Amino acid sequence: MKKIFIFIVAVTMVAVLPNAANAQCKNFAKKICKLELLPYVHDGIYNATVLSEGETAELYKTFYSGQEYRITICGDENLPPIQYQVLDAERNVLYDNKKHQFAKNFDFKLESSKQLIISIQVQTSDELSDQILSGCVAVLVGFMNIENSFKQY
Repeated sequence: MKKIFIFIVAVTMVAVLPNAANAQCKNFAKKICKLELLPYVHDGIYNATVLSEGETAELYKTFYSGQEYRITICGDENLPPIQYQVLDAERNVLYDNKKHQFAKNFDFKLESSKQLIISIQVQTSDELSDQILSGCVAVLVGFMNIENSFKQY
């Protein structure tokens, strides 16, 4: 009976801990990363997860023609640099932040609506360590609110 109880507790912990980590990452995205979008308006979607050095993730998102966008990538301070690329549907690289000193923001405007891929990779640390670094990484998208871009006189 005691073994069954321990097993149930262990299974519950495995199921609950990833959700708790993702909730913390969502709060990290809301409190820290969202500020990086200014003056762009956040699209309301918080894409955030825990990644370790060397891990990659991809986000597929539709962007519309004529709209000005900002993509912001934000990660925990203890993580090595985060590289991201913006790719088209054929996986052609449209932007690579590694060529821009790992810039956090990318501002752009498309001539036609497209689904783009945002590919993220946490670089590996140069420091020798037995421990693999991990932390929250968030991808936020904002758009320029046309009403706010005009000054009133």
